Amino acid sequence: MNEHHKPRRDFLKASGAAVAAIPLLASSRWAAAAKNDAMRTAFKYQDKPEGEKMCSNCMQFVPGKAADAPGGCNVMSGDTEISPKGYCVAWVKKG
Repeated sequence: MNEHHKPRRDFLKASGAAVAAIPLLASSRWAAAAKNDAMRTAFKYQDKPEGEKMCSNCMQFVPGKAADAPGGCNVMSGDTEISPKGYCVAWVKKG
């Protein structure tokens, strides 16, 4: 191989890999935040509490990275946008 073509070939390989990775990076960002609208409707989810009943004190709630950050729910699979101040009919007080 000609020594003059090696840097160009390396550049093209790296560029191709970067372009190929863009959809993967974009989809992983979208996959990180998801809502399960069907389950939200079925469980009558709302983003506000009902009295003392709120996701942050429900045994099904999976907290987010911070206390006020959205989290997940063991009942609403795949939903990562559950508000700690939200509520649904599946609420069960933490014991």
